[in-house]
Amino acid sequence: MHIYSRLAYFVGGTLFGSVGLKLLTSKDAKKVYTHITAAGLRMKDSVMETVTTVQENANDILAAAKDLNEERAAKEEEEKMAAQVCECECDCNCEKE
Repeated sequence: MHIYSRLAYFVGGTLFGSVGLKLLTSKDAKKVYTHITAAGLRMKDSVMETVTTVQENANDILAAAKDLNEERAAKEEEEKMAAQVCECECDCNCEKE
């Protein structure tokens, strides 16, 4: 009796697998696969547009930060040069050495 139940399970599994294979290779299933693939491609395009926008914004922020650092460095250099001017009482504006 135990052998018959195992044989029944094997036959049932084989039939179920065959039916499943037929369903997966049917025309309707191929249409579904096509629609799912098309949706995936649309999603990829949307994500790539978003990534491009983020990259452009990051590049803009980086350029603005570099400009700020250059302005700050120029201002510090100007202040450094102004501090090197002689502050003697003769008002000769000579530079300190």
